[in-house]
Amino acid sequence: MIQSELLDQYGPRESMAYDVVIVGAGPAGLAAAIRLKQLANDSGKEISVIVLEKGAEPGAHILSGAIMDPIALSELLPNWRELGAPLNQPVTEDQFLFLSETSGIVTPSWMLPPCFNNHGNYIISLGNFTRWLAQQAENLGVEIFPGFPATEVLFNADGSVKGVTTGNLGLGKDSQPTANFQLGMELHGKYTLFAEGARGQLGKTLIGKFNLSANRAAQSYGIGIKELWEIDPKHHKAGLAVHSAGWPLQSDTYGGSFLYHMENNQVAVGFVVGLDYSNAWLSPFEEFQRFKTHPKIKGYFEGAKRISYGARAITAGGLTALPKTVFPGGALIGCEAGYLNASRIKGSHAAIKTGMLAAEAAFEALGQGREHDELHAYPEAFETSWLYKELNKARNFKQWFKRGRLVGTVMTGIEQFVLRGYFPWTLHNTKTDNEALKPIAECTPIHYPKPDGHLTFDRLSSVFISNTNHEENQPAHLTLKDASVPVNTNLAIYGGPEARYCPAGVYEYITNADNTSRLQINAQNCVHCKTCDIKDPTQNIVWVAPEGGGGPAYANM
Repeated sequence: MIQSELLDQYGPRESMAYDVVIVGAGPAGLAAAIRLKQLANDSGKEISVIVLEKGAEPGAHILSGAIMDPIALSELLPNWRELGAPLNQPVTEDQFLFLSETSGIVTPSWMLPPCFNNHGNYIISLGNFTRWLAQQAENLGVEIFPGFPATEVLFNADGSVKGVTTGNLGLGKDSQPTANFQLGMELHGKYTLFAEGARGQLGKTLIGKFNLSANRAAQSYGIGIKELWEIDPKHHKAGLAVHSAGWPLQSDTYGGSFLYHMENNQVAVGFVVGLDYSNAWLSPFEEFQRFKTHPKIKGYFEGAKRISYGARAITAGGLTALPKTVFPGGALIGCEAGYLNASRIKGSHAAIKTGMLAAEAAFEALGQGREHDELHAYPEAFETSWLYKELNKARNFKQWFKRGRLVGTVMTGIEQFVLRGYFPWTLHNTKTDNEALKPIAECTPIHYPKPDGHLTFDRLSSVFISNTNHEENQPAHLTLKDASVPVNTNLAIYGGPEARYCPAGVYEYITNADNTSRLQINAQNCVHCKTCDIKDPTQNIVWVAPEGGGGPAYANM
């Protein structure tokens, strides 16, 4: 049943009005909510703020390495230590390895460019940090609605953003209402801030509707795959942060690893692969599993136990790919817009800062009696901030690596270490990630070893420890624009890349009794990484938010 028919039968929707509606309870959305309430309290004014979160709780869907630079947090909550922020493990040592298949070279610390210096930063669980940040927001009077995904943008008659609707509940697989059906709710805001993270469903809609990427470089993404391990204390060194480049990726493929020694003998290990890779045989998941078998790495995991798994796309295009971040009635903040600094592998500090800047612009506008216009003060403040200076210095990072690992390494070293980011030219990316994939006939096959179940694993056992769950009787949240495209184009030309780029075993090509093929979508496995929405060569797959609360439930990730 389509939305208009549901409204005719069950409508109208209930609605609630707020000064500011925020979509996404990650670091950006929560920082914006906190800053709005701080400003209101300081001025003795009342401002109503609501935050919608598709996960069952704040932090449930949050995944990052993560090393946090506390610069923005110290601006938002200067007393974060006294408030009990879970930043407990400072980085004590940085190592960077260049790996060949059998050996590794440790880069001397004096040769590391500033972007790889983590002195003063903290190894954290970003999910746990987000849960703590949500508590701070609620203590200030922010309303947080977990399990309520925003699925549609509402517009006023003049085209400005009016707010959002939450997803319907109780639709069956056939899209027909069940006995438990409830219409979604409308949340109206004088301003709506979108903080869904990388490749947000509504953010993608807004970028297209308002042409926000006009005259910008093409956005580029990576997929980050992460595992959390409890390791033998004799292999643990609290505060050690290890990064690597090189094997197992080919020299023309962007990517690398991280291995962070957390508290309590835990290690976060992960692998990032740029989604602009060209070889249709490549599987980011298998590359990660293979990485762990390297002689310089596998020793950490002797006698260890894997306790959690997850995956998430990250924005990596940098400053030149940043879209226009404001439009009538709202703004894009955090990774929704793409503020992550790929050279530092950090985005949480940028998310907090941009949430604060957007909040300050919205508060000023509300104080002037404005609503539903463009918050020009937000991008103007960004352009004079320390964050702009940081991203400007790193603006060419990903573009250099599009020219291969050797060029990328040498030029990043020159630009970041020698010139301190003050390179006189700006490089621009013109090709989207899905356009980079070559027909499989033009690609060299990659043969991956079978998992051993101790150090390396398959997708399904990995998804199991991500605690992913979706209500089975609901419409699939992974949709196809044209059901014939997967077999006729993706399988025929690209060898069915969905089955390789998805880190959760969602996509599977099945051979029918008559020897024809079909694509089976195991939507219940989806960890919401958004890789399919980005890398599908025909852009035929569309990711939409499932019923509220569905997806992973990451613990300590």
